[in-house]
Amino acid sequence: MYAAFRSVGSYVPEKTLTNKDLEKMVDTSDEWITKRTGIKTRHIADENETTSDLGVKAAINALERARIEKSDIDMIICATISPDYLCMPSTACMIAKKLEIADIPAFDVSAACSGFIYALATAKSFIESGMAKNILIVGAEKLSSIVDYTDRTTCVLFGDGAGAAIISATENKEEAIIDINISSDGKYYDFLITPGCGTKNPCNEETIKKRLNFIKMKGNETFKVAVRTLSNDVIEIMKKNSIDSSKIDHFIPHQANYRILKAVADTLNIADEKIVLTVSKYGNTSSASIPMAMSDIYKEGKLKKGDLMLLDAFGGGFTWGSALVPFSPLH
Repeated sequence: MYAAFRSVGSYVPEKTLTNKDLEKMVDTSDEWITKRTGIKTRHIADENETTSDLGVKAAINALERARIEKSDIDMIICATISPDYLCMPSTACMIAKKLEIADIPAFDVSAACSGFIYALATAKSFIESGMAKNILIVGAEKLSSIVDYTDRTTCVLFGDGAGAAIISATENKEEAIIDINISSDGKYYDFLITPGCGTKNPCNEETIKKRLNFIKMKGNETFKVAVRTLSNDVIEIMKKNSIDSSKIDHFIPHQANYRILKAVADTLNIADEKIVLTVSKYGNTSSASIPMAMSDIYKEGKLKKGDLMLLDAFGGGFTWGSALVPFSPLH
């Protein structure tokens, strides 16, 4: 039994936060943000919207495109670093509740910006083991809830959104996900971190006063490790599977920073027209960015049945991952 990538869906909140808006909030400029990151706008969820609300809308989109019923789903995996609740219940359980799907496994994966690839690897393993047939994986983030809008080094980067996919069992090896690499290195843990409100720095008046409940990042250090690690990881997975860049139809990296994406693509000798770029309009949406970008090219009619996608992500932890995935819709 193999795992096939059947469909993708997404949801983006209506409200936008532009670079011009940020100029009024912190000491920054549209020119600086664009030059350093490639980001022009990011979408921000309403105050009453939760991460699971975003995930549900993306999930419904993916289910409709797959043309399968909710009752066919036998597992839900949600990748997020901005869950509805700090400890429990999982955001996946909330998504299941709102979709009215009960009596199936539902759990979260915490791998920061690599979360969607970690969820994909987990789904692949469950299907290949025979424990599930149709798995809904969701990357959903309301990062605006953990972004410090007084910190100009981080608030310009992040946005809200969700992406979802249906991964299903198949006996046809031609449809199957080819390979997935996932890895990590905890020695860089403090380069990209939300230091407060866990057991290390429990939530209290002092924690909140120091604004430790927000994302903190060492930008230059993270950039250097990300470029090197992403390039090496993709080279490894392509070499392992005897696939060169000419066979890739769509390179869909995590949308963190245009300079990182371009540096990795140049290292891999991937043509510009094959690089999927959405960072300018969505910013960094962490675990949601890859499925959101994938959904965009599907809506544009660019993602066709049989196309080979190369996925690549890097996130806090540090975690990273890459995947070779044929797009295998049933319809």
